Amino acid sequence: MNKKILLALGLSALAMNAQATTVITIDTWSNEGDIWQEKILPAFYKKNPGIKVEFRQLDFSKYDLLLQDKERAGDLAMCRPFDSSLKIFQAGVFDEITEMDGIENFPSFAQSPWQTRSGAQTYCLPMASVIHGFFYNKSVFKELGLKEPETRREFYQLLDKVKSDGRYQAMSMSVKDKWVPATLGFQNIGPNYWKGEDGRIGIVEGTEQLNDKPYQSVFAELSRWVNYLGPDYQSVSYGDSIDAFKSGKVAVYPAGSWGIPTFRNEIELGAFKPPVARKGDECYISDHTDIGIGVNTHSKNKEAAMTLLNWMTTAEFAERLTNSLPGFFSLSNHFIEVSDPTAATMMSWRTECDSTIRSTAQNLSSPKHNLEDEVWNQTYSVMMKQKTSIEAANDLQFKLAEWYLPQTNAKKEQCE
Repeated sequence: MNKKILLALGLSALAMNAQATTVITIDTWSNEGDIWQEKILPAFYKKNPGIKVEFRQLDFSKYDLLLQDKERAGDLAMCRPFDSSLKIFQAGVFDEITEMDGIENFPSFAQSPWQTRSGAQTYCLPMASVIHGFFYNKSVFKELGLKEPETRREFYQLLDKVKSDGRYQAMSMSVKDKWVPATLGFQNIGPNYWKGEDGRIGIVEGTEQLNDKPYQSVFAELSRWVNYLGPDYQSVSYGDSIDAFKSGKVAVYPAGSWGIPTFRNEIELGAFKPPVARKGDECYISDHTDIGIGVNTHSKNKEAAMTLLNWMTTAEFAERLTNSLPGFFSLSNHFIEVSDPTAATMMSWRTECDSTIRSTAQNLSSPKHNLEDEVWNQTYSVMMKQKTSIEAANDLQFKLAEWYLPQTNAKKEQCE
């Protein structure tokens, strides 16, 4: 009898425990759920044993559409920056979090990709950015007596030395996969030409144009890169360029910080920031606001979802995120220790240079009109020697002025 009572009590306790556990679902396009469960969320579970998190990976190409399906709503969702997530918020999918506790831990530039255009409402919590720069093989640099370049002159002297030595390829990057030269080339070195946020906002507001000298100069420099990409560079895919750098036979690789895990165990990896024109010039880096997270309006577990979101505003989360996913950097203003040496180097550039985001991200790229796609096309054309830098810049400006009112009006004023 006592055994039966104990068994009944045990089963009752298990049932109560099961009832006490709230499972919340995060919708995402990425496949990093296992890393979150192993390295990031245990600290949250320790403080909130009654909440468990599950990840649901959605088709990237249909992500925005799937999030708007009320019948299958999760509790939280990863947010892409600017127009993509704004459209979802306007469709009534995300709760407003403008006044939530902890939002003050994120600077205004970090919040802006997930705010309405007036800046009055915030709907996703900023989470992580990626930083652009150059990876290099430290072993090759040591062997050839090279050092990290600070200026463009030093950069090309370095590439020329590697090329003339003949034992290694100077640089590896795909051109045929159009997003690569646009993202790892144009958006990487561009901020030093158009002066970061000043130039980016100038395009958004219509006070500067895409065929101005800075943009012509970016294209001109990229056309020069092809001299160092090796024979038959036109046929090299993104995967090929990765394999080449991993093999140890390439000195320099234009990169995004998300590539750190790909290379750090393959070669002796180093990183340097985009070189400036002259020593002492102010530097600018693309520190692109890449991912946020919001609470689904249709969630049935909003209290638990907000508990997780509040934890994501803390220094504990910032440090675990940055160190568990090397190359993705917390957008909070907490001071954190970064364990990966290459990630630490790239993050330190925030204190040395002014940060900006990709120039096409805000207001300029949508499903109907997409400046990002045009940058892909024009960068590809320049590096394939199909257009001059001036032709590419003119075409880029013409395409934008066709539909973007601030640039259309600027064109009219110039004609008058």
